[in-house]
Order: sequence, then C-alpha cells, then structure tokens
Amino acid sequence: MAAHLKKRVYEEFSKVSQEVPAAAKKLRLTKPSKSAALHIDLCKATSPTDALQYLLHFARKPVEAESVEGVVRILLEHYYKESDNSVRLKIASLLGLLSKTQGFAPDCIVDDAINTLNNEKSHQVLAQLLGTLLIIGTQLPDKIAVIQRLIDVACKHLSSTYFGVRNKCLQLLGCLGTVDKPLSKETDAGPGAQTSHVRDVQSVISDYFQDQDPRVRTAAIKAMLQLHERGMKIQQTIYNQACKLLSDDYEQVRSAAVQMVWVLSQLYPESIVPIPSSNEEIRLVDDSFGKICHMVSDGSWVVRVQAAKLLGSMHQVSPHFLEQTLDKKLMSDLRRKRTAHERAKELYASGEFSSGRRWADDAPKEKVDTSGVNLIDSGACGAFVHGLEDEMYEVRISAVEALCSLAQSSPSFAEKCLDFLVDMFNDEIEEVRLQSIHVLRQISTHITLREDQLDTVLAVLEMSEVPWCSAPNPGAADCP
Repeated sequence: MAAHLKKRVYEEFSKVSQEVPAAAKKLRLTKPSKSAALHIDLCKATSPTDALQYLLHFARKPVEAESVEGVVRILLEHYYKESDNSVRLKIASLLGLLSKTQGFAPDCIVDDAINTLNNEKSHQVLAQLLGTLLIIGTQLPDKIAVIQRLIDVACKHLSSTYFGVRNKCLQLLGCLGTVDKPLSKETDAGPGAQTSHVRDVQSVISDYFQDQDPRVRTAAIKAMLQLHERGMKIQQTIYNQACKLLSDDYEQVRSAAVQMVWVLSQLYPESIVPIPSSNEEIRLVDDSFGKICHMVSDGSWVVRVQAAKLLGSMHQVSPHFLEQTLDKKLMSDLRRKRTAHERAKELYASGEFSSGRRWADDAPKEKVDTSGVNLIDSGACGAFVHGLEDEMYEVRISAVEALCSLAQSSPSFAEKCLDFLVDMFNDEIEEVRLQSIHVLRQISTHITLREDQLDTVLAVLEMSEVPWCSAPNPGAADCP
C-alpha cells in the first residue's frame, strides 16, 4: 500500500506542463476629432480676433471626409452666435472650402446654408454665402431639386443694392440655370400685393446688361457666355444689346461684349440684320465682323488684342468685307470720305468759296445723321492696317496671327496681305518678326513673292547673320 502511494506521488510531481503565452494586446491610436478640436478652440476665443486666428489656422489643415460633417455643424453653430462680420465671412468661406472635400456629399448642408441667408445683414457675408452655394451646386449637378432651389435663391437676391451680391447671383444663374426651365420672378404689383410672371434665364440675365455698376454688367455678359459654354443656345435677340456694350466706358465690359458678339456671329452667321443708316440688310456675321474690326482701334490694348484674335476665326465673312480690312480709305454710308484737300480743290475749281455775305453758305450740301452712320464699312476699313501699326507689340502679333488664319482659307486675301506681312519683317520686336516669318511659311502655297518683296526678305536674313561684336573696343576694323 505504501509502495502504491509513493508511486502516485512520483507520478504527480513528474508531469511537465507548458504554459501557452497570451496574445499580445494591440494598441490602436485614434486621431482626435477635428470637430471637437475646433469646438474647443472656438470656445477658448475671447475676441473676434482670436476666433479669426483659430479659423485661419484650422483652414491650413486638411480634413478627412468622415469629419467634414461634424466640422460643418460646429461652424454653423458658431456662425449663428457670432456677431462679427469678418468671422462670419471666414466661416462662410470655410463652408465652401469643405464642400469640395472628396467623398463628402454637400447636399446635407444645403438647407443650413440657405437658412443663413435669411437673417444675414452684411452684404459681403451674403455674397460669400452665395459663392458657397455656387460651389455646392457645382458639386451636385444631378440633384435637380437642389439646383432649382439655388436658382430661386439667386433670383430672390438679384435685387440687392450691393454689386457683389448681384455678381454672385448672376454667376449662379450662368453656372446652374437651364434654358428649358422657366424662372418665376416675383414683382410688386402694388402696396401689399405681389404678382409673379414666368421668364427664362436668358432674359433675366440680359436685364443686367444695363446695370449701373460696370462690374455687374461684366458679370451678366460672362454669365451669358457661361450658358453658351454649357451647351445652351443663346437667343439672337441678345445681339443688339451686346453691340451697344461695345461702346461702354469700362474696359472689362467692352472685352466681354466683344466675346459675346463673336459667339453670336458663330451661332447665327446667315441671319439678316438691318443697317440703321439705310433700308438695306446684311448678314449678321458681316455686321459683327465690322463691329469687331472697329474694336481694333479701342483705347485699351487688351481689347485690341482680343478683337484682333477673334477676327482670325471669322472665316464666314464676305470677301469684300474681308478685303476692306487692308484698305485705309474711309467709308461712310457706302460713300468714300473726301479729304480736306480734295474738298478745297473742288471749291476752288467751282468758284464757290464762301464770301461771308450769306448765312451758312458754306454748310454741307446734305445732312448726315451721326447716329445712323454705317459702322460696318468705317469699322472694317483698315482694321488690320491699324493692328499691324499698333504701338503695342501684342496687338501686332495678334494681327499677324489673324491674317495668317484668314489667308489660309482665302488665296485672294493671302495675295493682298502679302505686302503687309513682308513689311512686318522690319518690326523692331524680334518676336513680331519671327511670327511674320512663320506666317509667310504657312501661307506659302497661296502666294508668290515679287522681286522687291524678295529683296526685303533677303535683307532681313542677311542682317540676322551678322554676329554681335565681342571686341573690347569695337571699331570699324573689329566688327563686321
């Protein structure tokens, strides 16, 4: 019995047991919430300056898509409590910036962004909020209901007295408006009464072509051009309004109007428009060509460059209008204007010099209405001549490029403009000379150089081969 117990004791203490090591615990580091950090920073702000600094610092850091909605809620909450305009302006700007975050659907903040417009009194903040709505709208092109709400908001605030608000509203209509869906614009019909009439987006935008602020007029034309870029056909009735803006006092308006006239000339080239000075009618592309030619003599070199470039793309213009651009004879009402020497010579030959005894005996034989003078001929006449002689080399380069484009599509015009292109070989700016050489090469299949023109070309080539003198004391013997 004792031997049996002893054996059991030995067996129990001789067993070897192995402990399985426990799995190591993994620590997961979580990033602090952007919304919580922003909330803490804004709560610590004791003044609008501090809050603005926190917002500026926050704007420099990227925000993940899953944190954007929480950040937006914190910003909106602080927006309603903030009384300083600069802080609200920065919050409105951040809302638009956060709406561009990849993976974030901004349709969840549309209602809140629209609600902020109702109680906003600052014009600058209101304009920034409308810009935020424009960013949201461009991110949601398939949300028809959201787009319609944004368009209604833009129409509502078009009557604002601040130009920035009207500009943003016009941008909204240009980027989000559609031609097939009419707009309902409310107007006051009397004390306490309102009526609404249906209008399309183009007529609403064109109303602001005559706005008192030139920045709004420019924004209206650009909004109409934005509709065109989005594939919507602009109505031909806009043409007369755009032509009137070519004589605007402000450079930006004239520049946008030139682009508008060119677009309409490409959309309706064969349409017939009347000539104000007579009972005749001409094609719209010819009329617009003459008006754009007139802008080559504009007071702003930026407008002159733009007009010269656009002329090169108007290949549907009639040949006689095209050839007038190289002729300096001035025309008015299809009659050639006589110079002062010619008129004096005619009076001397007829013996009809004024004696002064009769009242107004030297008055013109016929009265010409200045408002009815045909600008087609006077505008197109000598347009490229003025462009090639312009004081700004950018205008001269644009004129040379336009001549090249038109000459490639018209061999007869290429022959007529050959003299002018060869003359540009002597331009003082090297870039202009090089461009004229390239143009001459491109139209070489349509032209034949005369002997005098060839001499000019060879003379320019010989001058280009003369090296710069590198002698320390250049003299007749040192330099070629």
